[in-house]
Amino acid sequence: MELLSSSPFNLPHSFQAVDDAIDRNADIAESILGVALETYGIDATLPAEWHGAATPNDMDKARSTIRQMYRDWCREGETERKACYKPMIEALNRASSIVAPSQRCRMDVLIPGAGLGRLALEVCCAGYSVEGNEISYHQLMASNWALNNMPEAERFAMYPWALNFSNHVSRSHQLEKVLLPDVAPAKALDAASQKLDTEVHAFERMSMSSGDFCVLYQGQEYAEAFDAVLTCFFIDTAPNVIAYIETVKHCLKPGGAWINMGPLLWHFESNSNQAQTKDTGSDDPEKSASRGIGEAGSFELTDEEVMKLIQQFGFEITHHDATGNETGYIQNPASMLRSVYRPSFWVAKKTG
Repeated sequence: MELLSSSPFNLPHSFQAVDDAIDRNADIAESILGVALETYGIDATLPAEWHGAATPNDMDKARSTIRQMYRDWCREGETERKACYKPMIEALNRASSIVAPSQRCRMDVLIPGAGLGRLALEVCCAGYSVEGNEISYHQLMASNWALNNMPEAERFAMYPWALNFSNHVSRSHQLEKVLLPDVAPAKALDAASQKLDTEVHAFERMSMSSGDFCVLYQGQEYAEAFDAVLTCFFIDTAPNVIAYIETVKHCLKPGGAWINMGPLLWHFESNSNQAQTKDTGSDDPEKSASRGIGEAGSFELTDEEVMKLIQQFGFEITHHDATGNETGYIQNPASMLRSVYRPSFWVAKKTG
């Protein structure tokens, strides 16, 4: 250790730098929690039983959510965002081409799996009325913080790769600092509203719902409620993709567009037994019919099979590009290990 403790290695100094970076990330996590407690009316003095109660899964979710800030809310994540969000918004504009940009506020767009809210922000800035939906409370808290509590650009420092010690060319890559946000959401929305001269200001055209997509949007109040549904890196989160297709069909207006971008990394593939036996807390057959993401019967389809299945449910595929858009997902561009997705991009029109 004496060798690695001295120049040019100075590992103790590196460990201290990593520790400092983790502290800065923790500052963001604490800020997210503080805003969430205030939003939901929870006393900031946390109950004693909360301390030390986080599971390994909770920790993984928290770390992943912090890193997703890199993809959605910093300048360095722009390449990933453009590869996914730009084609989707362009497709949405084409699907609504008969509507003047200033009148897009009359079109309602739903984004299930809205994550940290950046796609919802971009759709709203394009003039549409948008509702995001998310089930993860980690991401709901983080999106609330990002959208409603970042009044200035580049206000917060984050170190997205601090916890990863592998595949770095240089220690400086591990300790890369990025600044959040790349744009202040409120200022971006205000500027977009003025540019498009919309009838309804963007502040009144964006909302976020919490809950299971399949359970919430199968309700009668959402029947044929949306002009478009945008799913980005989402449909492979389904244990039973049929439930997602049925829900989209239910809440989409006749002639409405379903625009999808994403791979098929089926989330329940390696845990199918658990997915099929997940306890809903009730043996009531009526309640069992609305298990949402806990629906029994996990299965995995190919992209070709997904296309055929969607058509079986009364959709017309108007555009399909299975391999044309390559992108990473929270990918460190300086890493010695690169993972690249070739997500399927398609547009389907509800006809039946």
